[in-house]
Amino acid sequence: MNDWIQITLLDDIPRQGCRIVELDHDDMLNRIAVFRTVTDEIHAVHDKCPHRGGPLSQGIVHGGLVTCPLHSWKIDLATGEAVLPDKGCARTYATKVEDGRVYLRLA
Repeated sequence: MNDWIQITLLDDIPRQGCRIVELDHDDMLNRIAVFRTVTDEIHAVHDKCPHRGGPLSQGIVHGGLVTCPLHSWKIDLATGEAVLPDKGCARTYATKVEDGRVYLRLA
């Protein structure tokens, strides 16, 4: 079974920016923030800060982190983990880029 789905084009995500993808998976609507770093790494994270549920998609991307716009928690885009001293984790999703297309794995 192929569990990779094409979600967007790489060029549709600004560097140090984000694009929202809403997917119906496991009978739930999942709002996923797909981030692009300045070095063109792509990361997908559930669009909800583990602190108070702030929209990570509206945060500032710097390096491999995003800063939540509500309370300035920093979330590692690769792992979803909050940067110390904060504790918590946002769900992450595997991504890949092939021929300028961005794919997401839900499994």
